Amino acid sequence: MQVRRFLSRYWLLFPALAFYGVFLVYPMIFSFIVSLYRWDGLSPSKVFIGLRNYVRFFSDPTSLLVLKNNLTWMAFMLSIPVALGLILAVILNEKIPGRTFFRAAFYSPAVLPLVAVGIIWSWIYNPTFGAVNSFFRIIGLPHLARNWLSDPSVALYSVILTGIWQGTGFPMLLFLAGLQAIPRELYEAADIDGATGVQKFFYITIPSLRETFVVVISLLMIGSLKVFDLIYVMTWGGPGNFTQVLSTWMYFNTFVYHKAGFGSAIAWITAATSLGVTYPYIRIMSRR
Repeated sequence: MQVRRFLSRYWLLFPALAFYGVFLVYPMIFSFIVSLYRWDGLSPSKVFIGLRNYVRFFSDPTSLLVLKNNLTWMAFMLSIPVALGLILAVILNEKIPGRTFFRAAFYSPAVLPLVAVGIIWSWIYNPTFGAVNSFFRIIGLPHLARNWLSDPSVALYSVILTGIWQGTGFPMLLFLAGLQAIPRELYEAADIDGATGVQKFFYITIPSLRETFVVVISLLMIGSLKVFDLIYVMTWGGPGNFTQVLSTWMYFNTFVYHKAGFGSAIAWITAATSLGVTYPYIRIMSRR
């Protein structure tokens, strides 16, 4: 009787749970099992090596460079887009001429396909006819022109700049939604008390956007660890792996170098890193 009652209540969940299990849970388990083997992803034979793929990752200089690149990407994406998005949201929350147009203009890069963004910025960075080098030549600074995507010292930061341009609109939109939920009475009371604009920003706006900050920073953390499209389209991980990140390094090892076991280990390291940086932040902010 209890089983029948349970089925009558929750039988609609079974198709979704089955879909979830087949297309998410099973691939995750299979990926972890593969990470314990030395396997090219094609041959029927696999060699069990335990956790050696994970040990290899943290002892491989290239893999450590990849991890460093991903953390560098995260640091830039958690600072500049958040700050710019908040500033733009505060400005565009006021009644200024053309407010709707500017909101759409600043948000529009966020809805563009990342592949298209990567191709456009590859043209902008082109060393021969690209807009960046042409601008430096026009203003009389030709010595600043360079091959932005082939120079190991600037290639990663060039792609990061593209990511900042594309990724600022989304935080701006979330901050706008948070700003519009703040009661106007708080600002009116602050005006009566003689508070300055800076004081209202730090003592009313920022504390009132705490939940929005949790959402924005959590999503940007996860997105930074999953970045793939821009790197793949603009540099293909080069020059010399100087722009490789975890997701592209996983892809190359699995599908290009035919090291499915090592690629699966990188996937789990990426997932563990993502969980390790987002979960504590969410817990701490929620507790506050």
